[in-house]
Amino acid sequence: MTFNDRTTPLSLLSTRRSGKPRDLIAPGPDMDALRSMVAVAGRTPDHGKLAPWRFVIVPDDRRAALAELLKSAYLAGKPDAGRLELEAAEQFAHQAPALVVVLYSPRTESKTPLWEQELSAGAACMNLLHAAHAMGYAGGWLTGWAAFDDRVRDAFGAAPERIAGFIFLGTPGKELSERPRPELDQVLSVWDE
Repeated sequence: MTFNDRTTPLSLLSTRRSGKPRDLIAPGPDMDALRSMVAVAGRTPDHGKLAPWRFVIVPDDRRAALAELLKSAYLAGKPDAGRLELEAAEQFAHQAPALVVVLYSPRTESKTPLWEQELSAGAACMNLLHAAHAMGYAGGWLTGWAAFDDRVRDAFGAAPERIAGFIFLGTPGKELSERPRPELDQVLSVWDE
């Protein structure tokens, strides 16, 4: 079976590619589109109906504040940081037309294992990327040092929450490249015990 016909849902899923956030350009999704994408992202497997994830949209008029936060947090951890490192933090905050920060929000009082909750948060990120693709946009899911910095996390939530990813969304500025994928037989087997 081939999936070349983009009119079927399965073929649409098989054509999703990640876009490098620095290469995503306008137009990006507006607030209504972002809300629709997040609604789809929330339709993820979720043992216990806990919703162990949250979505925070960073609007355009808050990108400069995010850049300052990132630079401040970076300097707190690396006081000897150079100009290029700080410029990278600035660029990170301003890439792509739209940004959604996804937080893993564990429900520690639940009997549902935290590992399952983490998987659900990851699935929510993936569903957000699928929704963006279905709406004609591309997305890139980044983490990096900022996702693991408590000062950055605290700007969006509080412990025990963690940043699951920075999801950058927009229109591809150039053709999305296909990355190498494993051969199906390398990742698929049939249990025969």
